Amino acid sequence: MTPLERELPPDVLPMIRTIAMPADANANGDIFGGWLMSQMDLAGGNLAQRIAHGRCATVAVEAMSFIRPVRVGDEVSVYCQLVSIGRTSMNISIEAWRRERSEENDERVTKAVFKFVAIDSSGRSRPLPPNATARLSAASRPSSP
Repeated sequence: MTPLERELPPDVLPMIRTIAMPADANANGDIFGGWLMSQMDLAGGNLAQRIAHGRCATVAVEAMSFIRPVRVGDEVSVYCQLVSIGRTSMNISIEAWRRERSEENDERVTKAVFKFVAIDSSGRSRPLPPNATARLSAASRPSSP
């Protein structure tokens, strides 16, 4: 891929940005997929709770694809975008991108669609609030040109 064909991160603010640390790596210095998936779940859960105005639970992850490794010291940014919304649930597309901290080139490392369900204090599903998506923050919408 040439620099002109380089893939760019989503045009939204990341829900989470963190640094991959040695405690999260295997013996080869690559970050565990489970750590990356947990970061994606945290980011998606953050957006889901903002939409639902309350507790949410992850109920499914569709088609998780690990594209490239993440290494110790990489900056990891997780981007979320609402794909669809139902009566009690929402599908959120989540992508994780890495950037070597001394470089400026971002690379997508994984992507998946997570399904979250709004739950009440007893852990039972509950309806999403009316106009739930109308209150989304700029974090889940494309930024203005």
